Amino acid sequence: MRARPHLLVVDDDLEIRDLLSTLLTRAGYKVTTAREELEMQDILLSSRIDLVILDIMLPGKDGLTICRELRAKKTIPIIMLTARGDSIERVVGLEMGADDYLAKPFDFRELEARIKAVLRRHPAEITDIASVNSYYLFAGWRLDPLQRQLLSPEEAVVDLTSGEFDLLLAFVERPRRVLNRDQLLDLTRGRDATPFDRSIDVQVSRLRRKIETDPKLPDLIKTVRSGGYLFTPAVERM
Repeated sequence: MRARPHLLVVDDDLEIRDLLSTLLTRAGYKVTTAREELEMQDILLSSRIDLVILDIMLPGKDGLTICRELRAKKTIPIIMLTARGDSIERVVGLEMGADDYLAKPFDFRELEARIKAVLRRHPAEITDIASVNSYYLFAGWRLDPLQRQLLSPEEAVVDLTSGEFDLLLAFVERPRRVLNRDQLLDLTRGRDATPFDRSIDVQVSRLRRKIETDPKLPDLIKTVRSGGYLFTPAVERM
């Protein structure tokens, strides 16, 4: 039997922590809370956490810094919360490696929908035995969906955020097809998350920096004017 997903809520507002803990527990999740980065780190060391809900405005280290440092060490999904709805700040959050972003005040149903969408992209256990050992090869690269791992042509592991991995997987599953932003949003984030279009451009830019020989003149992920993006290599599924 699959265990309940374990969520970690990091927010310095006690009222918000208690409210989210109560609502998320009622929704069927296991919930732990922390008020700042040190408490968060202790919990991450002692517990298996499936997703972090991280506020930006925290005492000590801010949420953006914590997100960047956490992403450098772990692939754990992160949803960021902020009292501000500035689109520039949203882009910065995604650049730091966040999987999704929600501005306060928010409807709990929207937060729950985003949590479900992110967790669907990070299943806690493998249920499809037939898909074991299946992976994709393209231009010397190897993408393993089950291990969520990308190997370079030199067989070095390339660190990808969960958003970058999901985007690359969407491309390799549909090579040599023009995919517009709406299609990529549906494939990588889910329409119930209703993220804004700029997030796809941010993820493409980050992904290019990791897999292109020259990110400014990309060969693998081409921009199609007024169309979207095209993944150009031939892809072989093994």
